[in-house]
Amino acid sequence: MKKQPTTKVRATCSADVPALQRVLDDTELFPREMLPDMLRSFLTEKTNGEIWLTCEIDGEAVGFCYAVLEELTDGTWNMLAIAVLSSNQGGGIGSDLVGKLEDSLRERKQRLLIVDTSGTDRYARTRSFYRKNGYQDEARIRDYWASGDDKVVFRKAL
Repeated sequence: MKKQPTTKVRATCSADVPALQRVLDDTELFPREMLPDMLRSFLTEKTNGEIWLTCEIDGEAVGFCYAVLEELTDGTWNMLAIAVLSSNQGGGIGSDLVGKLEDSLRERKQRLLIVDTSGTDRYARTRSFYRKNGYQDEARIRDYWASGDDKVVFRKAL
């Protein structure tokens, strides 16, 4: 009988950086070189204004999400990044990450989570993912990212 892989979502730690850089190389979400600087304050200061979560399978990091508190709001957070190795996409890891993020925000008595993505065909699966996870289309800003590339904003009340 084949052993089922063990999946775990937890706070990101510094040992995750190399594996998460491989996730970034695979997904091309943003350049791998940016990750250490982006993580620095979370890992050293443990501020309440950002959350980094890593999903691991059998001890290996295969995905992450990152959210920040929107300044000058009452409990509104923005999920700025989510990425899962392409070989693990479609298996519920993204939903596990988002669910854990939402649970963490609810525990903190936060009220709203937003996420921005592209309106291009390349991101149709991404938009479908957010809808499947209970996010509502909230806004579209035409030509935001580039000419012909709209910004699509989703929201979910917590």
